[in-house]
Amino acid sequence: MPTAETHLPLGYAPEEETRLAEAAETVQRYLAAMEARDLEAAKDMLGDGFRMVFPGTPPMTALSDLIDWAKGRYRFVGKTTDAVETFRSGDLAVVYVRGTLHGEWPDGRAFDGIRFIDRFEVSAGKITRQDVWNDMGEVRGT
Repeated sequence: MPTAETHLPLGYAPEEETRLAEAAETVQRYLAAMEARDLEAAKDMLGDGFRMVFPGTPPMTALSDLIDWAKGRYRFVGKTTDAVETFRSGDLAVVYVRGTLHGEWPDGRAFDGIRFIDRFEVSAGKITRQDVWNDMGEVRGT
C-alpha cells in the first residue's frame, strides 16, 4: 500500500506532533498488514475493546469476523491512499485515511476507483476503533 502524505494540524507542541505522527504510522502499518492478510501483525496493533463498523454491519470486534463478512463481497481488496489526516480529540489521536479501493468481485471481475474513508481512534499507540465508509455497495449494484 503506497504511503500518502500525512497532514497534521498546526499549533501542536512537538511531543504531540510526534504522538499524532506515530498514530498515523500505526494506522498505515495496520492497513498494510490487513491488505497482506497478516492478521497476527494487524491484531498486535489493536487495543482493548477494539471495534470496527463497516457499511451495513453491526459492530465487529474480531478481525476474523471481518474476514468472514467480506468473503461474499469480494475476492480481495486493496487501497490506494490519497491522504492521511490526523488530529487530537481529547486523549485520542483520530486518523482519517481516504482514497480508492481496487480488487476483484466474487465472480472474478476487477474493480477500481471506489471511494473510501476510514476513521480510526488510536489510544496509547493502539487502534481502538475503525469506522469505514465507501461506495462499494453502489458500484457493486451496477
